[in-house]
Amino acid sequence: MHGFQRSHTDRARQGAPGDAPPRLEGHPLVPLATALVDGSGRILHWSEDAEALTGYPADEAVGALAAPLLVPESERPRVVGMFEKIMAGRGWSGVFSVRHRDGRLVELEFRTYPIAGPGGVPMLLATASSVLAVRQVEGDLAVLDGFFTQSPIGMAVYDADLRYVRLNNALARINGVPVADHIGRRISEVLPGINSAEIEAVMRQVLATGRPVVDARSHGRTPGDPRRDRAWSASYFRLEDAGGRVLGVSSSIIDVSERFQAEARASRAQERLALLAEATAGIGTTLDLQKTAEELIAAVVPRFADFAAVDLLDPVLRGEEPSELAPDRGVKLRAVAVGEAYESGLTSAADSVGETTEYDSRRVYTECLRSGRPLVRSHVDEQILTALVSDETRVKPGIDAGIHSYLMVPIMARGMVLGGAEFVRMRNPEPFSTADVALAEELVARAAIALDNARLYRRERETALTLQRSLLPQEIHRTLGLEIAYRYLPSSVVSEVGGDWFDVVPLSCGRVALVVGDVMGHGIRAAATMGQLRTVARTLATLDLPPEQVLTRLDETATGIGEGQFATCICAVYDPVDRTCTVAAAGHLPPIIVSPDGTAKVVELPPGVPLGVGGVAFESTEFTLPEGALVALYTDGLVERRGQDIDHGIGLLCHTLAGRARTLEESCDAALAALVADASEDDIAMIMARALPVAGDRIATLALEGTGSVPGMARRFTRSTLSHWGLGSLVDIAELTVSELVTNALLHAGAPRRLRLFRDRTLTIEVSDAGGQAPRIRSEAEQDEGGRGMHLVSELAHRWGTRPTRAGKVVWAELELPLGR
Repeated sequence: MHGFQRSHTDRARQGAPGDAPPRLEGHPLVPLATALVDGSGRILHWSEDAEALTGYPADEAVGALAAPLLVPESERPRVVGMFEKIMAGRGWSGVFSVRHRDGRLVELEFRTYPIAGPGGVPMLLATASSVLAVRQVEGDLAVLDGFFTQSPIGMAVYDADLRYVRLNNALARINGVPVADHIGRRISEVLPGINSAEIEAVMRQVLATGRPVVDARSHGRTPGDPRRDRAWSASYFRLEDAGGRVLGVSSSIIDVSERFQAEARASRAQERLALLAEATAGIGTTLDLQKTAEELIAAVVPRFADFAAVDLLDPVLRGEEPSELAPDRGVKLRAVAVGEAYESGLTSAADSVGETTEYDSRRVYTECLRSGRPLVRSHVDEQILTALVSDETRVKPGIDAGIHSYLMVPIMARGMVLGGAEFVRMRNPEPFSTADVALAEELVARAAIALDNARLYRRERETALTLQRSLLPQEIHRTLGLEIAYRYLPSSVVSEVGGDWFDVVPLSCGRVALVVGDVMGHGIRAAATMGQLRTVARTLATLDLPPEQVLTRLDETATGIGEGQFATCICAVYDPVDRTCTVAAAGHLPPIIVSPDGTAKVVELPPGVPLGVGGVAFESTEFTLPEGALVALYTDGLVERRGQDIDHGIGLLCHTLAGRARTLEESCDAALAALVADASEDDIAMIMARALPVAGDRIATLALEGTGSVPGMARRFTRSTLSHWGLGSLVDIAELTVSELVTNALLHAGAPRRLRLFRDRTLTIEVSDAGGQAPRIRSEAEQDEGGRGMHLVSELAHRWGTRPTRAGKVVWAELELPLGR
């Protein structure tokens, strides 16, 4: 209001000496219309007097464009130009004819005041009176004797020290103080309840400059009406004698309380609209339930409430569909966000974030949630607060904190109750009004949409992540000669699941395949593609295909899945007996090896294109992994960061893994700590494996030379080894199996080269030879003269198979160990 007064004062000074003498807009017989118009010419406020002068009711005028409603078509261009000048800061006063609702023209005298609304938005406040009515009053008053004493407008004369010299009865009645008690005293002495300091400052400027001031506002309470705030519009001009000597100041004062209240209501309405607009932009910026609740709290504290809290039903927090609230059952809510404007002690008495509160079915809070309608208590006392809280121990802290007004709005979306939002006023002296309830409902409704979207997102994301995790290994089997650790982190930034995967596939003869892959893109489709590729890769690896052939077949699978489905992959097969590691990659990042002395280096692999390109051959690299050495396979989410070269990330990973000795679990944690921020931008899959020594009672090898005595030599070696290992119960079956495998190699592959016995989860018998053709079980028609060896091996062994090597092949068979072995 003070700023409003100053803007009008400045404008009045600028236009002064030629201004007309003070008019009689405040005369009770003269209706004074007020209207508020925004920058586009649309009417925001329309007073009762405006309805009376123009015939247009407020519900028809508010929201309409002023020019088409009031101005004849021929005059609109001139009015539009005048409006633009006024909005540019040039105030205008004058007479203009407007169109009445019944079609006739009404001549009105206008005063316009360009003002700044919330956020500096330009607006126009206009007042108007009927010229005919004003002229009639002026004429009547001109002929009345004793104009000053009988004027209904408060009038006063002050001396140069701003003491009352004379005033009329109208002003004495306005002030509620007899005329005699004014004389010789200043305004601050007579009326201590108004903004007298500002009024006297304006009067001093009038005395000093001689420029009159029109429509200077004052406000407060007077002895004549001590229970209500009032507002007045005053005009001041300097009094001089014929010789120019300054005698004092004269004022005319009218009561504009209704106009002031209308403007205040319009201002509050604008504030609510501004709050609603800001809250709309600030609520629901993420798909996070708690963050959305916190945004609602931030929007209303302290501008709307001194304290606010958001509580949600437990099913909502789990992403589930909340059920209808039964009339005979209570509710359980969890505090999601709490905020206050200042330290009141109420936060410690209310539920803290994460705390759960139960309300029985008869509580007003529960009934409010069931009804879906807001619960407002404009004035709160101890009895009312007792009915509101869930625990009576919270009543006294609430009263001590100064709670005097309470509002709760159910949070509802798609007809379902998600929870409740509570608003409390303590230092803010205004109780919650009907307009406040409407604003709170609108704010909560917008937050409810965002909260429901976040709930649905959480449910869908949890479903997708559950699907994704189900496609990853659920258990990593212990592997002889190799220690393994792994990590998998889903992205916390991308709104959908990804396609990273890893697998540890136990193979025959104690070997193991390590596979890491990354389907390009995100979403359910990427996760589904990942599941298909992982399944195929695992199947291919168990067929004892070398890594390059696994990738070739996997590429064919990716090509057949669909256009645009590409993936990178790396496959490594480790043999714990000779510690060889064979690796092939399809567009994937190279592995890192850390030698036993702590030196880390990147393994250079033959270049390979991503899976799904099709028709490209892959190559493998073979190297020995020394005892104690570590190999790390990973996806790009670990080392790739926006704005950084990926080589920087790989180098940082090498630096992190190098140096001092750590356990594998510690190495995994160190890598994540060094390379992953709080919110990873992509999924991360990582496997680390360290070569361990294989005990002597786990493996035995015999070089096979010659021809005639080879089967017997192999049988004796087998019997001796198994007896030494305490596996005497398997000797007969193992001897027979060894004999058949060695004999088969003699007959069909030229000569066997090596027999290897390997004890892990099973007893594996391997016979290597130089032949390239895998043995097969012949049909009965082909077995007349022989060929029953592989039939016998198939019957004796738990399973058997063959795999190619660089020098030929290996035929192997597994025998189940006795229980306890």
